[in-house]
Amino acid sequence: MTLILDTDTAVAHAWWWRTGDGPIAPADLALLSKDERDRAARFVHPGAAVGYAAARASTRRILSTLLDVAPKEIGLGRRPCPGCGDPLHGPPAVLRPDTPLWISISHTGGCGMLAVARVPVGVDVEFVRDFPVEELAPSTLTESERQIVLGAEGGGARTRAFLRCWTRKEAVLKAVGVGITTDLRTVETRPESSRPVTVATGVPGTPASWTVTDLDMPGTWAAALSVPAQTDGSHPEVRLHEHR
Repeated sequence: MTLILDTDTAVAHAWWWRTGDGPIAPADLALLSKDERDRAARFVHPGAAVGYAAARASTRRILSTLLDVAPKEIGLGRRPCPGCGDPLHGPPAVLRPDTPLWISISHTGGCGMLAVARVPVGVDVEFVRDFPVEELAPSTLTESERQIVLGAEGGGARTRAFLRCWTRKEAVLKAVGVGITTDLRTVETRPESSRPVTVATGVPGTPASWTVTDLDMPGTWAAALSVPAQTDGSHPEVRLHEHR
């Protein structure tokens, strides 16, 4: 309980876990709401269904230890979108029980993640795989990002550089609450730096700048976490945990 009672807004936590290809574990399915079970059933790819179900179930298990309630008692939903006010596609939220915590959820091939903080938070994880970087760069990267990413030697290094940009952009925009509806070419992530970076966005009613930190994940995945930038210029402390 010391974790949840910590009032330091400069600390964020992230948990990651491994997932399989299917079928969905009965223990995970038992923790899903009816709407979540229906959504899991609509996934065409079994791995995507497993990842989604594991993400919702693992989120409840982790929050259960923080909020001292049973996993089934935790209601997950969304905050209204800060861009349009629509409650159907804003950032994820804990609806029940009442808590000051903000959360962000992400899953990809073989891995899921949950970020928790006392301020808006965003997390993104991506499976490291071959991307058509040259095709994606014009529509997703700033001019300076394109120079760095396309200038990377070798396909593996280029993919890593692209994913650093992508996960940072996703983490920021998920923290903002609008997702990738924003023009990604306007979000500069400074991929030349492996240290936490400050990223600016132009969404009214949200923090103007965010601190994004790359997460030290196994080489199979790339991930980043974002919280509002500190007014004193310091970087937040990010604590990464493996959830088993």
